[in-house]
Order: sequence, then structure tokens, then C-alpha cells
Amino acid sequence: MAGSGERARHWRYSDLPGVDLLRARYIEKKFVRHTHENFVIAAIADGLEVFHHGGADQYVGPGALALVNLDTPHTGRAGVPEGWRYGVVYPSPDVVAGIAAETTTIRGTPGFISPVLDDPYAAGLVHQVLRAADEGNALAADTLLRVAVTRLLRLNGGPLPQRAVRTAGARVAARARAVLEERMADPPPLERLAADLGTSPFALLRAFRSTYGMPPHTWLTDARVRRARSLLDAGTAPAEAAVAVGFTDQPHLNRHFSRIVGVPPGAYQRERRGGLDDTRAREEAGEGRTANDVRA
Repeated sequence: MAGSGERARHWRYSDLPGVDLLRARYIEKKFVRHTHENFVIAAIADGLEVFHHGGADQYVGPGALALVNLDTPHTGRAGVPEGWRYGVVYPSPDVVAGIAAETTTIRGTPGFISPVLDDPYAAGLVHQVLRAADEGNALAADTLLRVAVTRLLRLNGGPLPQRAVRTAGARVAARARAVLEERMADPPPLERLAADLGTSPFALLRAFRSTYGMPPHTWLTDARVRRARSLLDAGTAPAEAAVAVGFTDQPHLNRHFSRIVGVPPGAYQRERRGGLDDTRAREEAGEGRTANDVRA
């Protein structure tokens, strides 16, 4: 890890489908602007995390949660010299929608209203989900996840805004994104991309940033890491995945992957495939008293 004392585990629990899990302590880690295909529910145990979201820095400390809706650009860094320690669950849109339909009155696509919520009880539930997954307690993990998501949606949930009617700029941005998705391993320069779309480079930059919250090159890096994750999950070697998505080599993938996912691709793949001993991973990552003292 980048800083002395940093450690992280990013994994899945087979009896909790549609949910990614992370437990980490970061000190020098800086997450670049990126998005997730799933929701982010991050419970801070110690320290302070700062993340840029919605045009402003958000601060989240012990007993509070960072809540990020899917496909929402955000960053992440330490807000104090000692960094931060947290547990995160990443439920898929289908998981959240299913829970919302059963336990809330939200109509439309459910999501979170505020990116920060101070709720030690809900934060404790998140830590308990991770501990139950570590211990192989499927009944507890599933139950606690549903209780946590229900509570968060009732306290801080609502329908996600419908996409606005597309402007001409948004249509150009969508076409540009389609080109980048198709030519991910060999993308055209900005000037050529703009010319092929019948616009100018700066007009394309403005339209793309307005539509997707980041410039095309940042979006492309994020998309490459997403695709690399899918390849790693399918068993592709990190070096092969790097080249397949357009990175020059595995170190190039390592650098960007760690800045977005939080762990190197090799460690990510080993954990996803159950390559590390669960007991050792628990000892390395640890859990705070806040997590252990709170019960559902």
C-alpha cells in the first residue's frame, strides 16, 4: 500500500450476491475522480475522509457514512494526518431497488439524497455486515444488509432525478462516449474525435464534462478500470487485462486501478477468487469498537 500502515481488503461473499465489500485503512491514499456501477455505503470507524461530490468537499468522520449513488463522480482522501479507517458495502442497483420496494414507499429509482449522514447505528450495521461475511454467517450478513439499507433509505432516501431531456451537447457527449467504449484500447485524439462528431475540441470537452461530470480522458480511465475489473473477475491475468483495456502494461493498470478501486489488481483478483486466508485478512484489516459495540 502507498503509506506505512495502510491496508485494504476488497472482496465478495458468495452468499451475499450483488454486493461488493471493502475494509480498509488509508493514510496517504488519494482516490481520483471516478464512479461506481453500484451504490457506495461507507461507514467511517476512525479518522476523517474528505471526498469531492456534487461540486463541494464532503467531510465524514466516525459514526457517519458516505453515501454515493451509482454513476456519480467523486474523489476521496484523508482529512487528517492519521488518515481514515472504514468499512464499505457496494450493493447493486437491483439489490437496493428490491429492498426499497419491500420496505419503503419510494417511487421510481431509489437513491440517497445527501452524500453524508451522521448515524452511528447505521454505521455499526455496515461494520456488522462485513464481520458476518468474514465469519461466513450468511443469515446475519443478508439480514443486516437489508436492515442497514432500509434504515438509510428511510432516513436519507428518495427517487433519483430523472435524466433531463437531452440537449444537442448531451447527444454529442453520448456519441463520444460510445466511440470511446468501442475503441477503448485505441481511442482517437480529442481533435479527431471532435472532428468526426462535427464539433470542436473545446465544445466537446464542455459537453462531455457537463453530461458525465468529468472530461473524456478521465472518463476513459474510469471505464478502462471498470472493464479490467470484469476481466479480472472472469479470471484474466492482470497483465493481459491491462493490454486488453488499453493500458500500456500491468504497472500502468496497477497505478490507475489502485487510485479507483483502492487495492492493486492482483490483490483484488486473489480476494475475489478466495485466494487469501479469511482469518489472516481479518487480523490485518481489523474492526473498530464502534462496529463491535453496535448491535441490530
